Amino acid sequence: MARIAGIDIPRNKKVPYSLSYIYGIGETTGYKICEAANVDPEARVDDLSEDQVTALRNAIADLGIVVEGESRTTVSMNIKRLKDIGSYKGLRHRRGMPVNGQRTKTNARTRKGRKRTVGLGKSTVGKKG
Repeated sequence: MARIAGIDIPRNKKVPYSLSYIYGIGETTGYKICEAANVDPEARVDDLSEDQVTALRNAIADLGIVVEGESRTTVSMNIKRLKDIGSYKGLRHRRGMPVNGQRTKTNARTRKGRKRTVGLGKSTVGKKG
C-alpha cells in the first residue's frame, strides 16, 4: 500500500488517478507529478517500487504543491476572510447559498437544503363577514 502525504492511495488504479485522492491534487497535477518523478502514468500503484513511491513524494515536495491539512487551512482561511470583510461571496457563504452566480429559483438544493414552503396560506385579514 502506497502512503503519500498521510493518505493511503488506492492500489488498483493508475498513478495520476490515485494521486487525486490526496486533497489539493487533481488529475492534471497528478500527471505533472508523474512526469517530474519519471514514473509511467499508465502504471498501476501496485506495480510501483519503493523507489518510485519515494520519487513521487519528493516530486510533490519539489513542485511546491500544497496538500492535505495545509491546503484545507488555506481554503478555510480564504472563506473566513471573505465572510469577515462582508463581500458578496462571503455573504453567500454565510447564508449557505451558491457562491459563483448559479441560479437559485430552481435547483441549488444541495446548498439550500430541503425545500421549505414559505407563506401563511390564505389570509383572513380584511375579509368581510
